[in-house]
Amino acid sequence: MPKESNNTKTAYIQRINDVLDFIEKNLDADLSLDKLAKKARYSAFHFHRVFSTVVGENINKFVTRKRIERIGSILLVEKDRSIKELAYTYGFNSESSFSRSFKQFYGVTPTAFKTSGKETLSKIGIALFPLEKYICSIDGTQKWLDMNAQIEVKQLPEIQLLGIMQIGEFEKMGSLFESLMKWGAKKGILNPYGFKAITIYHDNPNVTQLEKTRFSACITVDKEIAGEGAIRSLTIEKGKYVVGRFEIDARDIPAAWQSMLVWVLEHGYRFRDGDYFETYLNDPTTHPEQQFIIEINIPIEGEGKASVEQTPQEISKKQISSCDTLNGEDLAPIDYGQAITYMKTLRLYFKKAYGTLFSYGAIYRANPDFSYFSLTPAALKKLKLKFVIVWDHKASQFTICLSGQNKDIRKKYWHIFKGSHWDKYQVVHSIEKSLSIIDHPILTTANFQNPEALTKQIERESLKFIDDLSEVLK
Repeated sequence: MPKESNNTKTAYIQRINDVLDFIEKNLDADLSLDKLAKKARYSAFHFHRVFSTVVGENINKFVTRKRIERIGSILLVEKDRSIKELAYTYGFNSESSFSRSFKQFYGVTPTAFKTSGKETLSKIGIALFPLEKYICSIDGTQKWLDMNAQIEVKQLPEIQLLGIMQIGEFEKMGSLFESLMKWGAKKGILNPYGFKAITIYHDNPNVTQLEKTRFSACITVDKEIAGEGAIRSLTIEKGKYVVGRFEIDARDIPAAWQSMLVWVLEHGYRFRDGDYFETYLNDPTTHPEQQFIIEINIPIEGEGKASVEQTPQEISKKQISSCDTLNGEDLAPIDYGQAITYMKTLRLYFKKAYGTLFSYGAIYRANPDFSYFSLTPAALKKLKLKFVIVWDHKASQFTICLSGQNKDIRKKYWHIFKGSHWDKYQVVHSIEKSLSIIDHPILTTANFQNPEALTKQIERESLKFIDDLSEVLK
């Protein structure tokens, strides 16, 4: 009997999940009880009872709440939208009936929400998921992005996933991923080196109370695979997304989301109905700074009003100034944001010039004293070694170094070089507190007023160092 009961519960969850997905994608369509019950393959009476049991909210209240939250999320960022138009689009019979429902839910009219939405949400206990203490203005957002993000607009292909849906209780995220990976490994469908972990947010935490926010912990698979129990097959639809790559502390993830939302608006794009999701690209416990490398993906539409990436030739000389002297003249120091802008451009230059010859690490920006990115040839990747181009903000100089994926690797090769007759480049004095094995200063006078010449000089010195070390390490 218990086994039969578990099978029944599993069937309930699977069918209700399908209905939840359908509602999410069709808030502007007919979502009557009869139609949704047919979707779940239950009688209307039985469906109503099962839905309330699984979701903790009856179907009518759930659909109304989702529609009001969708309109609320639109009004937060598009204050010129017609309330009447939104009301009819999302299934309300009249503007007055919508206004009554909206006020019952948020405590203010839709018109008042346009101007006081954030304060209203705070009063009813919805703390904005992207915490405003991190970002105070558009200018602050841009500076934060310059220091912490690489942003691209991309056409993403369809992504096949296996996932487990959860309502609220974000602290369970880790155990959900663990369950997914164990199940995938047991079924022999999970390549331990070829999948990504993804979280899909089905609700907007800016307008939905956290205990009601629905999300799915997912892993990528090569093809559509039938799930089992709470594990189900999901698909992220192909389309246009703004993708932001971050290497940050866990506490800064809300700031990353806020900055991305502001970026979309500032660059003239519109939010598109679709899945908002995070992709996790590393295990933070193996990161030297215990940081997360993540991608935030936001579905968008429209053409925008600015190019995302710049080549060295496109960087304005007014944006970047020298950090040293040139021809005996003192030049203004380069600020942190400008230095990061150049580092992003330099990384892009190598990526476009050398393509798959290297794998490219994200730009490290957690320490205000230095920033860097790695260039790893395939041969060195097997040895767990990498080359790193470093900008020292205090010393105002560029350096390239040989480093390793972890401290044990760095120690191993440091002892090899230290015990040899190697004298072409400087082996670091002590490995205990160093992320480098061998250092080579590229230049100590960086003329940012001529970014093309600066990039060519860094390229020339870096490739010579890489060639020399790669030959020895063979």
